[in-house]
Amino acid sequence: MLTTTSKYALRALVALADTRAPEYLPGRTLSEAIDVPANYLSKVLGALAAAGLVQAVRGRGGGYRLARPAAEIALVEAVEVFEGFRSRPSCILGIHDVCSDDVPCSAHASFRDVRARWIAFLEETSVEDAARMERVPAPG
Repeated sequence: MLTTTSKYALRALVALADTRAPEYLPGRTLSEAIDVPANYLSKVLGALAAAGLVQAVRGRGGGYRLARPAAEIALVEAVEVFEGFRSRPSCILGIHDVCSDDVPCSAHASFRDVRARWIAFLEETSVEDAARMERVPAPG
């Protein structure tokens, strides 16, 4: 349900949540830690900085850190930077601009509960919460 860019943004925020607040994490270090190409990550972090979620400092001792405490940043804030209105999908089939009980698509009734849970997860889960979630090993 998320683009690669949004996933990278969330990975970066979670990694920055593990960084001590006054310290800046160098971009190259962050890139290696979360396995995201440095150039791509730089653009993602630039967008997060413009949105007020990350602070960036250039030069020696510079890098990135969260602009606010991790507990105060909801996942939806980062996702909306890259997904916009798509972070809160209305019509899963894309038939209607706004899918509702009055103007439903054929999947509306089935998707309504999934949509509500998805939006609640993004709105109610902070970066700190995501950083504390148990890491599940990759398959294989």
